[in-house]
Amino acid sequence: MYTHYFGLKEKPFSIAPDPRYLYMSALHQEALAHLLYGISSDGCFILLTGDVGAGKTTVCRCLLEQLPENTDMALILNPKLNAIELLASICDELEIVVTGEHNSVKTYIDHLNRYLLAAHARGRITALLIDEAQNLSVDTLEQLRLLTNLETEKQKLLKIILLGQPELRQLLDNEDVSQISQRITSRYHLSPLARQDVAVYVEHRLAVAGGRKKLFSDSAVRRVAELSRGVPRLINVLCDRALLGAYVEEKDQVDLRIVNQAVREVLGRPEKSSGLGAMMRGVSFNGVVLGLLLLILGLLAASLYYGHWQFVSLADRQNGTQAMDGPVSSAPGMDEARPGVQGQHPVVSTKNESAQQAEYLRATRKKQKRDQEGKIEEKGL
Repeated sequence: MYTHYFGLKEKPFSIAPDPRYLYMSALHQEALAHLLYGISSDGCFILLTGDVGAGKTTVCRCLLEQLPENTDMALILNPKLNAIELLASICDELEIVVTGEHNSVKTYIDHLNRYLLAAHARGRITALLIDEAQNLSVDTLEQLRLLTNLETEKQKLLKIILLGQPELRQLLDNEDVSQISQRITSRYHLSPLARQDVAVYVEHRLAVAGGRKKLFSDSAVRRVAELSRGVPRLINVLCDRALLGAYVEEKDQVDLRIVNQAVREVLGRPEKSSGLGAMMRGVSFNGVVLGLLLLILGLLAASLYYGHWQFVSLADRQNGTQAMDGPVSSAPGMDEARPGVQGQHPVVSTKNESAQQAEYLRATRKKQKRDQEGKIEEKGL
């Protein structure tokens, strides 16, 4: 739909394992090298694991194109098989005509052994590749181990490549299949792409599809790397939907907003991120308004509470001052010492009132002393 609009020959982010689009990062190059070495060596089991969508199947498709000319490969994509079904599938892949009783393990083993010996005599290598091997049962794994007993005096006649998710490593750690684990001569775990490799991966696929322009902004690519965690399949899904979104909006380039919209459409959930930006993206307008209202109400309540206690404290201070004014104002001669209209008592400091009381007491004692002296003189006369 959008290929013509962006000048592309085909969709660049298909999830089909097309070897032409394989971006050979350092990790993928090392994984492919392990597989090629395992096939050419004298070992019998080769193990390649990786997370879902990490590109294991695409690496194996690339392996099929780079196999030595003298190699015959049997490919098993559905490992949910019992022992007889597995042997029958291997014979079908190698085009072995089986005669006799088809429900017998011995019948299939005999035909397969004759085929492998004949192929070895012609200088050919026979390999078996099993995808999604974490789904193999313990009994089927044991049958695979028995197939590696088909050998000559110098080398094994069948090389077995096991591809699977990390659960496959846990399965092989079981005591029941410990003999298989001991026969694995090459192991590799394919990790997701590093963040700096995601931009190169996106540009690589666009270039293979015939792209001439930069269709993703730098911020959009960083967002894709963050959301996909470097898993190629998720990168493909997000980029494909983002290009469709840019086409619908008639944009020449995918920006950050379009990528975020693609996340909501593809994953069915809001985009996740870290930091302040993620917090702000997760807050709606209604939430902001509600938060502001709650803040205003809280400030108002605090102001009223503080104002109430401030008013009560002021009233208490005024009542206390009036209580201290009472005895002083009732004393004789105190009204003359106070300024203002008689009957009205303005508020004065406690220090001034104490001084006035002391002065009043001294004056009273002097008057009493003079009265006593006068009485004494009268008696003497």
